[in-house]
Amino acid sequence: MTSFAIPTWETPSISVTNTDVAFPVRRIYCVGRNYAAHAREMGHDPDREPPFFFTKPADAIVTNGSVTPYPVQTNNLHPEIEMVVALSTGGKDISIDEANDCIFGYGVGLDLTRRDMQGVAKDMGRPWDMSKGFDHSAPVTAITPVSHCGIIESGRISIKANGELRQDSDLNAMIWSVPETINYLSGLIELKPGDLIFTGTPDGVAAIERGDVLEGHVDGLETLKTTMG
Repeated sequence: MTSFAIPTWETPSISVTNTDVAFPVRRIYCVGRNYAAHAREMGHDPDREPPFFFTKPADAIVTNGSVTPYPVQTNNLHPEIEMVVALSTGGKDISIDEANDCIFGYGVGLDLTRRDMQGVAKDMGRPWDMSKGFDHSAPVTAITPVSHCGIIESGRISIKANGELRQDSDLNAMIWSVPETINYLSGLIELKPGDLIFTGTPDGVAAIERGDVLEGHVDGLETLKTTMG
């Protein structure tokens, strides 16, 4: 048994619906600009260019129903509603036809973004990791297993802030489908069990404030609820 020089930490995890077990989280990958209308509102051409990815720390997860701390160093925080894919298997160069076999289940997540920090980084030609991958930047619901919900290819995705509808679209509006995303990402790195993929957000993103109550929805999945503290 390996001895460590410092105390080890608990593996980040998410609950699984209707069970008393948890899904261990290894890595969090996020797809950028995967809905055409959102790409346009961010000032980009939504043509079907190859997808790009960024990451969040596994311990950035906030469990559903919790208070999400409002982050420091921002005055323009945007919540981006996304369907989250949880993998039970992985591999390299996974084919599109085999990609769905890797999926354990789905959740609803928020990609919290310090938009002002991201804008400065973009203008200066610098990486914008800290605008996306900060503490508590990934509220996520429990994972609903494929055995309960089936493979999800379409359905409403939306978010409300204080009861006001902000983003409202359909999963079939993704530029790159979930199998295509898994196929492309597994050509860049080896995917493994425990990986999460945030699959992109539709248009309608807008700033939120401390005290705002957020409610995220994807058809067939647990509703995401969090209050910005």
